[in-house]
Amino acid sequence: MKIYVVRNRTPQAIGALVLLWEASVKATHDFLSGAEIEAIKAYVPQALQSVQHLVVAEEGGAAAAFLGVEKQRIEMLFVAPEKRGQGVGKALIRFAADAFAADEVTVNEQNAQAVGFYERMGFARYKRTDTDEQGNAYPLLYMRR
Repeated sequence: MKIYVVRNRTPQAIGALVLLWEASVKATHDFLSGAEIEAIKAYVPQALQSVQHLVVAEEGGAAAAFLGVEKQRIEMLFVAPEKRGQGVGKALIRFAADAFAADEVTVNEQNAQAVGFYERMGFARYKRTDTDEQGNAYPLLYMRR
């Protein structure tokens, strides 16, 4: 596995990561409807372009997962469905901790698999909201280690 910080965020690179994002969300975010996923997808390219550090884990010449870090907060972590449970997410978390001192994350409370993953990675909840940042009824858990 090769892990690297994306330096040149080309339309092709962003497009490939959006497809990975969509596959990952459909596999893990069963609390979102198809219409909600499509609505969110419209904002993903901008998020990928604007996040301070964009990190990709690549296997066999293709992205297996990506992570975004803003300051010391993990803003996004998405793993291709076929790569889940193979240590790719753990490797990205470790990379983010080592390279950027990333020690905080916000996760949808309804994404129990992600919550459990972050807890296994040493994160603990310190705050909960009833809604997401857009005011939607998706509770968020704020975690740090």
